[in-house]
Order: sequence, then structure tokens, then C-alpha cells
Amino acid sequence: MIEWYKIAMFQNYSNFSGRARRSEYWYFRLTTALLFFVFIFLGGILTAVLGTTAGFSIAVGLFCLYAIASIIPSLAVTVRRMHDIGKSGWTVLVSLIPLAGPIWILVLLITEGEHGENYYGPES
Repeated sequence: MIEWYKIAMFQNYSNFSGRARRSEYWYFRLTTALLFFVFIFLGGILTAVLGTTAGFSIAVGLFCLYAIASIIPSLAVTVRRMHDIGKSGWTVLVSLIPLAGPIWILVLLITEGEHGENYYGPES
């Protein structure tokens, strides 16, 4: 799991070409969600130690910095995931359509990728 996260976050930081298998995409998302809970836990500990809500504010601030740092890798792995199913990276913009857009994108993200080589490159 951590290997897929490192690939998406560091090796392919801003790589919008090629393909990302379901495992790369979903392990990246899972690790990001786990990091969110780590930051929340850290905020709770800091709040208990400091006795004020300042600890929670520090943890939220750190998570916001992480979120800003991971915007580009997150978008890049999503675009590569679209490429894996044979869709253009611009398909991600469909998620901006209220209600139906995010549902359709979720369906695309859980769809198995095309086998063999497609327009966007060889199977990874």
C-alpha cells in the first residue's frame, strides 16, 4: 500500500501521461484518508496536552498544508486512472456536475482498466 502511495505522490508527482491501475489509485486514496485520521488523532492529543483547542488548530493547519501539497499528485493519479479506462483526463471535469457527476466519476474509478495497450500507453 505504501509503495503505491510513494509512486503516486513522489515518483509520478506531476505525471499526467500514462496509466494508473485501480490499485495505485485506491491505495493512494486510502493512504490519504488514513493520514487524515492521523492528523485528527494528533489534534486530539495536542488538545489534551495543551489543554486548549490550539492543538486541534495546529493539526488542522498541518493537514491543510498536506492537502495543498497533494493537490497535483491527486489530480495526476486521477487523470492517469481515467487514461487506464480509455477516457480523456478532461473527463474528470464531469465531477463538477452536481449530484450525477461525482457518481459517474466514482463508477469510472472503480471500473476495471482496459487490458493491453490503449491510446494512452501500455498496461502498467
